Amino acid sequence: MGKKKRPPGGTPATAKLEALGIKFSTLTYDPAALEDSPSLGEAVAAALRVDASRMFKTLIALVDGEPACAIVPTSGTLSLKALAKAAGAKRAEMAATSDAERWTGYVTGGISPVGQTKRLRRFLDASAIDHGLVVVSAGKRGLQIELSPGDLQVAAEIEAVAKLGDG
Repeated sequence: MGKKKRPPGGTPATAKLEALGIKFSTLTYDPAALEDSPSLGEAVAAALRVDASRMFKTLIALVDGEPACAIVPTSGTLSLKALAKAAGAKRAEMAATSDAERWTGYVTGGISPVGQTKRLRRFLDASAIDHGLVVVSAGKRGLQIELSPGDLQVAAEIEAVAKLGDG
């Protein structure tokens, strides 16, 4: 069986949102213009004129040796201790880039929490519910999606909303 065709510019994330009937907007930026930015997430937020507290990055970690996905504000950092606690685990550590790309089907810098190739446990930072709309990667560099936190929870099959940041 062949791969499903997507519209030009579409990604597995946007295809899944469309299949679920979830309303979202796409936001674009020039990834080449931000290559040398010390904090890519904050640079993307600035380029899109979006408050960094409502823009979320997708990080892949190992929780007691099993891959998991943490979705945290770009303006903060992931607390591995908080992630382990949210997962009911003893330990969490960041996954290798090559593993993150293989498990998600996306390239680092464009990993979306929606439409990943492997079914990972997913955890969303509780601050997301403070916003009417949040922004996450659409699955490729230069493309973001904006949607409600509730729709993100449904589309990404979020397991738990927890305080994942250390700040």
